[in-house]
Formats: sequence, C-alpha cells, structure tokens
Amino acid sequence: MRHKVLVTRPIPDIGIQLLKSRFEVTVFGPPHGDIQDALAAVIGEYDGMVALLSDPVDERLLSAGKKLRIVANHAVGYDNVDVAAARRHEVMVTHTPGVLTNATAEIAFALLICLARRIIEADRFTREGKFIGWDPLMLLGDELAGKTMGIIGMGRIGRDMAAKCRAFGMEILYHSRHRIDADAEASLGAAWCPLDDLLARSHAVSLHTPATPETRHLIGRRELALMQRNAFLINTSRGEVVDEAALAAALKNGGIKGAGLDVYEFEPRIFPALMTMKNVVLLPHIGSATVETRSKMAETAARNVMAVLGGKAPLNPIPELADLV
Repeated sequence: MRHKVLVTRPIPDIGIQLLKSRFEVTVFGPPHGDIQDALAAVIGEYDGMVALLSDPVDERLLSAGKKLRIVANHAVGYDNVDVAAARRHEVMVTHTPGVLTNATAEIAFALLICLARRIIEADRFTREGKFIGWDPLMLLGDELAGKTMGIIGMGRIGRDMAAKCRAFGMEILYHSRHRIDADAEASLGAAWCPLDDLLARSHAVSLHTPATPETRHLIGRRELALMQRNAFLINTSRGEVVDEAALAAALKNGGIKGAGLDVYEFEPRIFPALMTMKNVVLLPHIGSATVETRSKMAETAARNVMAVLGGKAPLNPIPELADLV
C-alpha cells in the first residue's frame, strides 16, 4: 500500500509531482488562513507531511499523527516546530538549508539600496506628478562605497550579504556567536567585533540570525540607541529579532535614518506606526521568492520525504534531531 503524504498548502509543482511519483498526495489548504484544527483532525491518516513556516507543528498535531514519520519543513528556519515534541514522538524533521542563500541576501541588499538611494520615495514622487525637471537637491541619498556594513549572524546568508556589500565598496564588520575562520574573514574583508561596537560603528546593520529565545528582541531600545543617527536597519531574518515598537520610536525620533523589513514581529500583522513612515521599506516576506529558489525548496522538501519513507536517511535533518537518523 502506498504511503500517504499531506502537503499543508500549495507549493511549487516540482515538489508535488515528485511526491506523486511515489505516494498518495493531498494538498490540503489554501495559501493563507488558520487550518490547524482541520490538520489535526486528518493527520492521523498520513505517513509524511510537508509544512510551511506558518504552520505550527506542535504537540497537538504530532500526537494526532499516529503514523507520521517525517515533517519536511518548506523553509530553512523551523521555529514553527516543537522540536522536543517531535523527538518524543520520534518524528523526523527536515528543512531546506543552503538553497535560499542568494535569494535572501539579494532581498537584504535590495532593501539597503532602496533605503540608501530613496528608490521607493522617488518612485512615489514621480507617480504623483511631482517630477517637473532635474534638481541638484532633489531626493539626495547616500552612496554605499566607503560606508560600513554591520552584519549580525555570519552564516550562509550573512556571508553572501557581506560579499555583495564588499563588491559595492563597503567595509564589513560582523558579530556572530562563533567567529568564521581566518581565510573566510580575509576573503570577505570582514572583521569580527562585539555587538555594541558593531552597532555604534556601522552605517547599516543587516540581521541574519535564527529565531531563538536568545535572539528575541536582540535589537531593542538600548541597541537602537547605540546606532548612528544616519544608519539603516535591515531585517530579513525573523521578525521577533527586532522590537518593532522600539524601532518605530527610533525612526520617529530620528534615532536612526531608516529601516527595511521583510519579516515582522507578529507576522502578518505589522506595527501600525511603521505603515505610515516614509523612511521604512516594507516587503511581504519575499526573501526566498524567486522561481529558482522556491522550486528548489519544494524539491528539497519532497526528496527528504521520499528518503525517510523509503527507509533511507533524510538529506537535511534539523541539527537537533540528526541523531534520530
């Protein structure tokens, strides 16, 4: 009898077709909305599940999944998963590391460019019919060359962001729990420094940390007060890394110059004051939203399911459960 796999919401077709080549597949819910009650009611029928970052994989769901052997997260992050519960129920959890590095770093860099050169303001200015001729003082922005970029979190995405900024002539400071090796520092022209020093010295700060209890509100009122008044803050990591109320206050009071956000503390809700500010660029969590990356994420999730239900080791177990392989 064929294994049954539940895909919680639509994903790129390459993943669906791979799963259908081996299993009986159900694509369960719409792209948005609360489907947790409905998922818990049916998960007992399934051997595998592909979940999105917005789907809580908690004790309730895992205990209902009597046959469940794998949850393949269609994301590199997995803070939606109760890892301890997954271990108790002996359910493997996988993710998609490495496949969205470039796409996410591109979005972080795009936010930086938009802020520095006031791209969104300029587009709005032009559409509103305010452009009546060249003006030497119109919409003056900031050049990146010679400025200092501070990167918090020097994993794959942080390193890619560093390389992109370096290519534009920026100096690179970084802070991470562990220093990268000397060769990597040299190739990126990156120097490690304590967090407070990085905040004080950087013209722009880009966040690339996971969501953990230690990183919640890593950037709050105190940290924002350390930043330069002409600095930009970029967040493409996880929303809860930034205290949005404190960020809104800093932006309103001129504590920092601008912010670019792709993720939010209470996603999809956004702190209301941020929605009205001209010095903030807001994106709808599209860091990995390229055809190439989302397709690769779907393929990776599908191949992890295929491996586990085929009696093989998963390609990308989350580190905390790697010993269950």
